[in-house]
Amino acid sequence: MQKTNFTTNGKIWLEVNNVKVLGPGRVELLERINASGSIRQAAFQMEMSYRQAWNLIKQINSHFTIPVVMSHRGGKGGGNAIVSQGGLELIKQFHALQKKFELFLKQNIANSEHLIP
Repeated sequence: MQKTNFTTNGKIWLEVNNVKVLGPGRVELLERINASGSIRQAAFQMEMSYRQAWNLIKQINSHFTIPVVMSHRGGKGGGNAIVSQGGLELIKQFHALQKKFELFLKQNIANSEHLIP
């Protein structure tokens, strides 16, 4: 009988009152805004509409006491968006949590191999 190699997979979501506030895609959006300085450019890179990206940012901002993203409307020089220091810390903490979760999954599948026939 050939041994089956099992792997684990999962995603972390932060929720408030059963509403998804932060997850891998939203963190990626924040990172792309931080890198480009633009919600529009970040949305384009992720192949989503500007409206969808803007709605996600509004939802994220509404669940934290400080703004995660601050935007300035366009004009002659164009607009821009900045991920706040709190937003950068949020990204950092999310990645740390994701790594702990991945380690948890890896350790628990290794410990449960004896249960698999």
